[in-house]
Amino acid sequence: MTRIICTVFGVGLLRPAPGTWGSLVALILGLAIDRYLGFPVLLVATALVTALGFWAVGRELADRPGDDPAEFVIDEVAGQWIALLFPAAAFWVRGTEDWAVVAYPGWIAAFLFFRLFDIWKPWLVGRADRRQDAAGVMLDDLWAGLFAGIATILAGIVFHLPMLL
Repeated sequence: MTRIICTVFGVGLLRPAPGTWGSLVALILGLAIDRYLGFPVLLVATALVTALGFWAVGRELADRPGDDPAEFVIDEVAGQWIALLFPAAAFWVRGTEDWAVVAYPGWIAAFLFFRLFDIWKPWLVGRADRRQDAAGVMLDDLWAGLFAGIATILAGIVFHLPMLL
């Protein structure tokens, strides 16, 4: 069961670039959760998938320290959902329920920024990746998601600021 969780029901077995496939599936699922169940459910789902990811990855890598299998994409799901929380929260606060349809640059930016930070691994992302333990497998993507969410909001501000002036 832990392997199924870590590979997100086999999504991590897709080639090439299993991390990108995992992020894309996470994006689609996250948008569906937000649209049909609401932002609070996406927030809870993100916390649950993060906890589940720490548990499953920890179990799978208990006797393989330093391993970070490419097919493990539960960390991409957690990180991508964190990135998606930022634009989702911004629109939820404003009462915009259908933001994924009318504000597609927000979720596209969250996806692209997440992939950028996950691949580039700057600062805390890289530090977490170098931990060489099960927690590091999850933490680098959580940091990438946080940075991607912040970058998404900043990009939105930069884009919309001239319209307000």
